[in-house]
Amino acid sequence: MAKKTKEDGKKKEKAKASAEVTSTTPVEAPRKRRLYLEQASAELRKQFAYKNPMQIPRLRKITVNMGLGAAVGNPKIIDSAVDEIRAVTGQKPVVTRAKKAIATFKLREDVPIGVMVTLRRERMWEFFDRLVSIALPRVRDFKGVSPRGFDGQGNYTLGLKEQIIFPEIDYDKIDVIKGLNISFVTTARTDDEGRALLAQLGMPFRAIAQATTDR
Repeated sequence: MAKKTKEDGKKKEKAKASAEVTSTTPVEAPRKRRLYLEQASAELRKQFAYKNPMQIPRLRKITVNMGLGAAVGNPKIIDSAVDEIRAVTGQKPVVTRAKKAIATFKLREDVPIGVMVTLRRERMWEFFDRLVSIALPRVRDFKGVSPRGFDGQGNYTLGLKEQIIFPEIDYDKIDVIKGLNISFVTTARTDDEGRALLAQLGMPFRAIAQATTDR
């Protein structure tokens, strides 16, 4: 009995010591989030003459979607896509499935046809930073992204032809080149406000005249 009491006392002391250990390393906010709070929001308020701070547009979420029509004939491609999107975003994606059968494409209902992930808060900001600072400059002959991918409500969608522009992807391990769409959902009311928000955060838009020529 005495031995058991002694062991219980040691366990309590150990648990107490563990509870008292706290990290002294300061948690640093994502770089693009700091940019928005310290600079971009003020510039946007000045540019659009917002009277209320709540009117200033902000980035709400980022959705990364990889459509895989080839998965109809090669289901294993879904597994590699899940691993690649997880590596790029730091979050496990969900597998998207066909909502209805299409005989022309030999597509059956509920068959996996892609993967998707929605990023918010810190992961959203960190992904945005890696995208504009590291991934996009790795695109061959990169001259900026098109400013015309807006939906009329301030949200922007960017299409990428290759997933290998992300340094997290091991080129030697990929089975096939895959494209993906990245959607930036904002609280902006117009495309001009959404474009200004993303530009302030570092999105490298091409000039309107150049985008018209390249279209």
